[in-house]
Amino acid sequence: MEEALNQCALFEGISDSDRNTLLGIAMERHLAKKATLFGEGDRAEGFYLILTGSVKVFKISPDGKEHILHIFGPGEPVGEVPVFSGKEFPAFAETLKKSDLLYFPRSRFLDLASRHPQILLNMLATLSMRLRKFTQKIEQLSLKEVASRLSVALLELAGESSGEGEEHVARLRVTKAQLASQLGTTPETLSRTFQKMTRLGLIRVESRRVELLDRQGLQGLALGNDPINQDL
Repeated sequence: MEEALNQCALFEGISDSDRNTLLGIAMERHLAKKATLFGEGDRAEGFYLILTGSVKVFKISPDGKEHILHIFGPGEPVGEVPVFSGKEFPAFAETLKKSDLLYFPRSRFLDLASRHPQILLNMLATLSMRLRKFTQKIEQLSLKEVASRLSVALLELAGESSGEGEEHVARLRVTKAQLASQLGTTPETLSRTFQKMTRLGLIRVESRRVELLDRQGLQGLALGNDPINQDL
């Protein structure tokens, strides 16, 4: 648990005693795959920190389609924003696989945070980072083609794997259908885009392992100003 707290940006820079206090108010939750953390409209009485596994946050459209907004993994908090505002959760959250989490009750966490300003400063930094990512996502969905959105996602995933000596490999953390939902497209369109990018020599796909053969070409697609985009 301490390792997860160390990985979490919310708790950077806090003392060992404060970290122990945080652990003292947290409750362990062990959830199976497809377990619901909270639903849209539920009162935000606490938030979660992922220890193992992963969680998707999503909305359901009026016609019943699922649209994934975020996917969070170990060391990342889930649902902390509405907890601070004291309002309802604006979306659903569900585990993608068997997951272990820490649950922080709202009242006890806010009481602790009020006595430890560093936690509040970390919260502001985390919210700013997520707002920037959300703004980038909105820009991608509204202005960029599917190939550009996919290139951005693959480059980001490869960056997350760089510490493993595989800076040219992107490992998909979700199914391709879920990735399509994240990118605001259909599984069929995403599949065609993967195939075209493969034929153009940009990538090689092996199940959820995607080897980036031409990073420069992918970066051009990500920017949306590469002539190759016209062929996709």
